[in-house]
Amino acid sequence: MRHILLIACLLMPGALAPAAAMAQTFQTVASRAEFVQLISGRHLTRLGIKVGVSPEGGISGRAFGYPVTGAWERKGAYFCRDLYWGSDNLGANCQIVRISGSTIRFISDRGTGEFADLTLK
Repeated sequence: MRHILLIACLLMPGALAPAAAMAQTFQTVASRAEFVQLISGRHLTRLGIKVGVSPEGGISGRAFGYPVTGAWERKGAYFCRDLYWGSDNLGANCQIVRISGSTIRFISDRGTGEFADLTLK
Protein backbone atom coordinates (compact mmCIF):
# COMPACT_ATOMS: atom_id res chain seq x y z
CA MET A 1 0.00 0.00 0.00
CA ARG A 2 2.72 2.50 0.89
CA HIS A 3 4.45 1.81 -2.44
CA ILE A 4 1.26 2.79 -4.28
CA LEU A 5 1.00 6.00 -2.21
CA LEU A 6 4.52 7.07 -3.14
CA ILE A 7 3.99 6.30 -6.81
CA ALA A 8 0.72 8.25 -6.73
CA CYS A 9 2.34 11.26 -5.12
CA LEU A 10 5.46 11.24 -7.26
CA LEU A 11 4.23 10.12 -10.64
CA MET A 12 0.55 10.87 -11.23
CA PRO A 13 0.18 13.78 -13.61
CA GLY A 14 -0.99 16.75 -11.63
CA ALA A 15 -2.34 14.59 -8.80
CA LEU A 16 -0.89 16.82 -6.12
CA ALA A 17 0.77 19.49 -8.25
CA PRO A 18 -0.45 23.01 -7.58
CA ALA A 19 -2.58 24.48 -10.37
CA ALA A 20 -0.02 27.26 -10.82
CA ALA A 21 2.69 24.68 -11.55
CA MET A 22 0.49 23.10 -14.21
CA ALA A 23 0.25 26.45 -16.06
CA GLN A 24 3.96 27.31 -15.86
CA THR A 25 6.28 27.19 -18.83
CA PHE A 26 8.98 24.58 -18.29
CA GLN A 27 12.41 24.55 -19.91
CA THR A 28 14.28 21.28 -20.43
CA VAL A 29 17.44 20.88 -18.36
CA ALA A 30 19.75 20.08 -21.24
CA SER A 31 23.01 19.07 -19.57
CA ARG A 32 24.50 17.42 -16.52
CA ALA A 33 26.24 20.70 -15.61
CA GLU A 34 22.95 22.60 -15.66
CA PHE A 35 21.26 19.91 -13.52
CA VAL A 36 24.11 19.90 -11.00
CA GLN A 37 23.96 23.70 -10.76
CA LEU A 38 20.22 23.52 -10.01
CA ILE A 39 20.41 20.84 -7.30
CA SER A 40 23.68 21.72 -5.55
CA GLY A 41 23.05 22.55 -1.90
CA ARG A 42 19.28 22.18 -2.29
CA HIS A 43 16.58 19.62 -1.59
CA LEU A 44 13.69 18.36 -3.70
CA THR A 45 10.58 18.80 -1.58
CA ARG A 46 6.88 18.18 -1.61
CA LEU A 47 4.35 17.38 1.09
CA GLY A 48 5.88 14.41 2.95
CA ILE A 49 9.02 14.32 0.77
CA LYS A 50 12.49 15.79 1.26
CA VAL A 51 15.22 14.32 -0.92
CA GLY A 52 18.75 15.42 -1.73
CA VAL A 53 20.42 14.67 -5.05
CA SER A 54 24.18 15.05 -4.85
CA PRO A 55 26.37 16.23 -7.71
CA GLU A 56 28.41 13.03 -7.23
CA GLY A 57 25.44 10.80 -8.08
CA GLY A 58 23.80 9.96 -4.76
CA ILE A 59 20.14 10.24 -3.78
CA SER A 60 19.07 10.30 -0.13
CA GLY A 61 16.28 11.61 2.03
CA ARG A 62 12.86 10.66 3.36
CA ALA A 63 9.40 10.22 1.90
CA PHE A 64 6.33 9.61 4.04
CA GLY A 65 8.42 8.39 6.99
CA TYR A 66 10.65 5.99 5.05
CA PRO A 67 14.22 6.47 3.85
CA VAL A 68 14.85 7.16 0.18
CA THR A 69 18.21 6.05 -1.21
CA GLY A 70 19.62 5.59 -4.65
CA ALA A 71 21.97 6.73 -7.35
CA TRP A 72 21.71 8.74 -10.54
CA GLU A 73 23.72 9.43 -13.65
CA ARG A 74 23.24 11.46 -16.79
CA LYS A 75 22.80 9.43 -19.99
CA GLY A 76 22.49 11.77 -22.95
CA ALA A 77 19.43 13.94 -22.40
CA TYR A 78 18.15 11.82 -19.49
CA PHE A 79 18.40 11.78 -15.70
CA CYS A 80 18.66 8.04 -15.01
CA ARG A 81 18.13 6.85 -11.47
CA ASP A 82 17.90 3.67 -9.40
CA LEU A 83 15.76 4.26 -6.32
CA TYR A 84 14.79 2.55 -3.08
CA TRP A 85 11.99 3.66 -0.78
CA GLY A 86 12.52 1.88 2.51
CA SER A 87 13.12 -1.73 1.45
CA ASP A 88 11.09 -1.36 -1.77
CA ASN A 89 13.16 -1.28 -4.95
CA LEU A 90 11.45 1.25 -7.24
CA GLY A 91 13.84 0.25 -10.00
CA ALA A 92 15.65 2.13 -12.68
CA ASN A 93 14.07 4.85 -14.78
CA CYS A 94 15.44 7.44 -17.19
CA GLN A 95 13.61 10.74 -17.08
CA ILE A 96 13.45 14.12 -18.76
CA VAL A 97 14.01 16.98 -16.30
CA ARG A 98 12.36 20.37 -16.76
CA ILE A 99 12.50 23.53 -14.66
CA SER A 100 10.21 26.51 -14.11
CA GLY A 101 11.20 28.88 -11.33
CA SER A 102 11.73 26.73 -8.23
CA THR A 103 9.60 23.86 -9.61
CA ILE A 104 11.51 20.93 -11.05
CA ARG A 105 9.58 18.37 -13.09
CA PHE A 106 10.71 14.78 -13.67
CA ILE A 107 8.93 13.01 -16.55
CA SER A 108 9.33 9.24 -16.37
CA ASP A 109 10.03 6.73 -19.14
CA ARG A 110 12.32 9.00 -21.18
CA GLY A 111 9.75 11.78 -21.18
CA THR A 112 6.81 9.67 -22.34
CA GLY A 113 5.39 8.74 -18.91
CA GLU A 114 3.89 10.45 -15.93
CA PHE A 115 5.47 13.42 -14.19
CA ALA A 116 6.25 14.58 -10.69
CA ASP A 117 6.68 18.23 -9.72
CA LEU A 118 8.89 19.00 -6.73
CA THR A 119 10.11 22.26 -5.27
CA LEU A 120 13.81 23.12 -5.05
CA LYS A 121 14.60 24.49 -1.59
